[in-house]
Amino acid sequence: MKEERDFELIGGHPALDLVNTLDWRFRSGGQEELLATYAGLLAFVAQEHLLSPRHARELGRNTSPGAGEAALAECRELREALADAIYAQLDGRRPAGATLRTLERFFHNAREKQRLLWDGHHFRWEWQGLETAPRIPALLLANAASELLLSNNMQKVRACDNPECRWLFLDTSRNRTRRWCDMKVCGNRMKARRFKAQHRN
Repeated sequence: MKEERDFELIGGHPALDLVNTLDWRFRSGGQEELLATYAGLLAFVAQEHLLSPRHARELGRNTSPGAGEAALAECRELREALADAIYAQLDGRRPAGATLRTLERFFHNAREKQRLLWDGHHFRWEWQGLETAPRIPALLLANAASELLLSNNMQKVRACDNPECRWLFLDTSRNRTRRWCDMKVCGNRMKARRFKAQHRN
């Protein structure tokens, strides 16, 4: 598997990083799709440590183009439902009913595909023989998203203050005052924009 890019994992959680794979989501000039191929999806889940690099390479070699495209479309559908739900909460809106039904379907499907095992020392979940299925990234990401949405960490979710960016992240700063996805990118860009506006004319 060729890793097409290194993803900027600033979210602090795989579900937030997944939403951030549609870059410039709110830019009037157009969005940028970072999750463009199945190979890219596999690179993303490997970088998130949801799959080992070896496992991701094996999936890349053994997945047909059609199955890869279907798996990629499934992950994008999950991403957009997550985005709608999280931005609705941040903006004080109620998530759409269709969004909640989509997330419920993904979450139930992921849980139904697991079985609880005891290995002699620990309990653990196993993916009922689906480790080699092309759609395992969607199951792993749905499982991670379910964990986040139902946890107290949702109180720490923030969006970048750049209105064209609004990348999501967990604000773990001491006073919960983090404003930017990356100070060197959006922080400096917005500071420069304000400076130019203040000194215009």
